[in-house]
Amino acid sequence: MTESSDKKFFKAYEMASNTILKFPPDIMLHFYAYYKRATTYNGFYAASESEDVRSGFKANALLQIENMSQKEAKERYIDMVEKHIGQI
Repeated sequence: MTESSDKKFFKAYEMASNTILKFPPDIMLHFYAYYKRATTYNGFYAASESEDVRSGFKANALLQIENMSQKEAKERYIDMVEKHIGQI
């Protein structure tokens, strides 16, 4: 991504982090998975067997986008923010 695209991604993250809007769990899991994939450079998250159900849903969301590039994850995250929160 270009520097301006990275700035847009971080602006989107700031908007998502500071919103007072409430979203259904499936939307929140998408936000989580795209953000994690966009910002994780080394390795991939894997839940341990002792983690709770919520962590299992997070791990499943991440597995669904396992082959997605970081660039695409950033673009999808930005798209979600613009769709659910507002223009960046």
